[in-house]
Amino acid sequence: MANPTQPNVGFTPERESANLEKSPIPPPPSFVASPPGFPSSKLHLQPDQAPSRSVKTPNVLSPANGVATGGPVPHLSTPPGPPVFTSPVRPAAVPFRTSPSSPQPLAFSSASSLPTSSSPLQFSNGSFELQHQVSDSMDDQVPVAESSFVLFSAHKVLKQKKQANVPSLGFGALVSPGREVSMGPQVIQRDPHRCQSCGAYANIYCNILLGSGQWQCVICRKLNGSEGEYIAHNKEDLHRFPELSSTMFDYVQTGNKRPGFVPVSDSRMSAPIVLVIDECLDEPHLHHLQSSLHAFVDSLPPTTRLGIVLYGRTVSVYDLSEESMASADVLPGDKSPSQESLKTLIYGTGIYLSPMHASLAVAHSVFSSLRAYKVSIPEASRDRCLGTAVEVALAIIQGPSADLSRGVVKRSGGNSRIIVCAGGPNTYGPGSVPHSFSHPNYPYMEKTATKWMENLGHEAHRQNTIIDILCAGTCPVRVPILHPLAKTSGGVFVLHDDFGEAFGVNLQRASARSAGSHGLLELRTSDDIVITQVVGPGEESHVDTHETFKNDTALYIQMLSVEETQSFSLSMETEGDIKSDFVFFQFAIQYSNVYQADVSRVITVRLPTVDSISAYLESVQDEVASVLIAKRTLLRAKNQSDAIDMRSTIDERIKDIALKFGSQLPKSKLHSFPKELSLLPELLFHLRRGPLLGSIIGHEDERSVLRNLFLNASFDLSLRMVAPRCLMHREGGTFEELPAYDLAMQSDAAVVLDHGTDVFIWLGAELAADEGRSAAALAACRTLAEELTEYRFPAPRILAFKEGSSQARYFVSRLIPAHKDPPYEQEARFPQLRSLTSDQRTKLKASFVHFDDPSFCEWMRGLKVVPPQPS
Repeated sequence: MANPTQPNVGFTPERESANLEKSPIPPPPSFVASPPGFPSSKLHLQPDQAPSRSVKTPNVLSPANGVATGGPVPHLSTPPGPPVFTSPVRPAAVPFRTSPSSPQPLAFSSASSLPTSSSPLQFSNGSFELQHQVSDSMDDQVPVAESSFVLFSAHKVLKQKKQANVPSLGFGALVSPGREVSMGPQVIQRDPHRCQSCGAYANIYCNILLGSGQWQCVICRKLNGSEGEYIAHNKEDLHRFPELSSTMFDYVQTGNKRPGFVPVSDSRMSAPIVLVIDECLDEPHLHHLQSSLHAFVDSLPPTTRLGIVLYGRTVSVYDLSEESMASADVLPGDKSPSQESLKTLIYGTGIYLSPMHASLAVAHSVFSSLRAYKVSIPEASRDRCLGTAVEVALAIIQGPSADLSRGVVKRSGGNSRIIVCAGGPNTYGPGSVPHSFSHPNYPYMEKTATKWMENLGHEAHRQNTIIDILCAGTCPVRVPILHPLAKTSGGVFVLHDDFGEAFGVNLQRASARSAGSHGLLELRTSDDIVITQVVGPGEESHVDTHETFKNDTALYIQMLSVEETQSFSLSMETEGDIKSDFVFFQFAIQYSNVYQADVSRVITVRLPTVDSISAYLESVQDEVASVLIAKRTLLRAKNQSDAIDMRSTIDERIKDIALKFGSQLPKSKLHSFPKELSLLPELLFHLRRGPLLGSIIGHEDERSVLRNLFLNASFDLSLRMVAPRCLMHREGGTFEELPAYDLAMQSDAAVVLDHGTDVFIWLGAELAADEGRSAAALAACRTLAEELTEYRFPAPRILAFKEGSSQARYFVSRLIPAHKDPPYEQEARFPQLRSLTSDQRTKLKASFVHFDDPSFCEWMRGLKVVPPQPS
């Protein structure tokens, strides 16, 4: 099934470097969703949107805000501290990195339990000295915070263009503009000082002329005035300016400029939520849905305003002022509602948005009144006017609604949310498709419906409303048609097996996750570094700033929403050899937050440049590099056929990295993979055989949804989706982190496997036979799974099964098949085996069923590459 056109960002350069042309790695796709054109940045826009076992302690840590610094060739950044488990996690048998559900930054706070570099942080000035009056940038004063808004694939940048632009490894960064921090950045309530030439913001790395207050831009190196603000006797006097003492800071304006907005005590909680519910469900699905809906409204804060809309062949809008019965106004679903009918509805006597403290009992009565679909028609053939229902929901959010508690008319602020609970495809009214794929005009109608849904999503985005679509059940929902509606509005599309536990949790998390609006991301780089591709939840933005900033070459991205669960993947190259000792990157995010304040968050990162390839490789962060590579690869894998082709590009990438950065064995054609990148090939092996590119997922709808979720996902979720995390339960309720190999399938153990969107609990046969022990182990594993995924969105499925059961195949297929490797290799990569007795090892070996999938070592050798030794 073809994927719809996606609104996500993905830009590639119009120029192709010679380096890229010769590479065995194919260039990024050339399709575009918007007219190509970031003129100043030479980019065009393309459609589309958990750490691992071990990690090197970074040699160069990021500055104050915890921004991970990196260089041109990717490698993962930030080792986070272990998650807080109810049951403590036991250290791994090998120095694996304990990776929590939310990885932390490269810069660690003093309270961090993680190791830091033995050498102290060193931050130096910009490239030139101005004169003896110049203030040094405040290197020794850079504070350390705990956040990871920006993660670079390496902490150093190669000076030589030819070496830096090797596409098989690449260089880039992951930017999470909406990431929340426990200790927020410093807030500045005044206009920023910006470079009059390029538009960059004054920051901690600027050289400052103390006598005149002039500052030198780190991006274009031009001098700028500060209206005398930066005049000081010494550099210590400049510490009172947050932008000169921190690498991250927020400019905040609290005035609201939106017409019709009436401030309330808590605007975050007052933003309305409208449930749009499919009423064409059979009894079992309806029963689960009712339970999830009852729990959902019980979880809402009392000030949250709720609306309830049902759809089938008609649209029912429930009047929440009727306490004694479930009462609804009904509109036809065969066409878009007319302005007259909407005006009659909105200005009528009914109350369709009401705060929960006044309407909780009414909501419960509405949900209890729902009835199962009675007509004997197959699920896929039932008339559902989902498009009309969403149009009506948008209208009641935008129109004046009486406030039940005060009787005054209010208009909503931003960040409204529509949550669609769908059990089947949209087959009636606008944006619909025929029930049957065999309809003679189906391809044209599908194309028309997809475009209509995309336009409706854009209209919702213009009205500051996000549409999340949560689907469940066994009936195909025609993902290519519905997906653009969620995408273009800034929402998410999630598939569930049923309307039970996971659906209910996602319903609650969808409504609770904070979302800013009017987001604009500005990207600036120094020293001929150009951004060649962006993947993430945004669209091209043509911002003309040249009247204000004459040489502004920034790349501007219009963000569809500003949420913690999202990130942008940036690929970069150098256009020439770099002469300076440092390169600079500045990220500015402008948005209105959930409290309706206008925020401009500025993050500036400085990376050292090096000539030495080995020094550069040491700074590569395997996990970040693997996620960046995975996102570039998945952008091209639009269907299953493409996914198969992309597995070959992973193979070619491994061979090219070994050829360019590894060494050739004497008297052999084999190349050894660079030891500095010891984690990278295993992470890419997981990507190649896992659900993103492998054949684990059977239905194209599931694969499409998973792919689009991954392209937009934050770093921690992306990493877990690439490579699973394996934890073995031990006596006493502790857990030991192990490599995700099938050697963990020991009959007397329980294992938790966290693969991002799925968490599996596997009970060995010997343990399962002991009822008391297995119950305790299962309870501990469930607790751990819930704690690992407590804040993850979408919430994953949590499945538990016993060794030998049919469901155990989900678990086995995600583990690297290492049981065929020789014993010395097994022990080197899975040291826990050394703790087993000879009888236990014999029993373990006998439990495996032979199949043809290669192990990691066999795969590497098949590519004529010697795998690196585990770190």
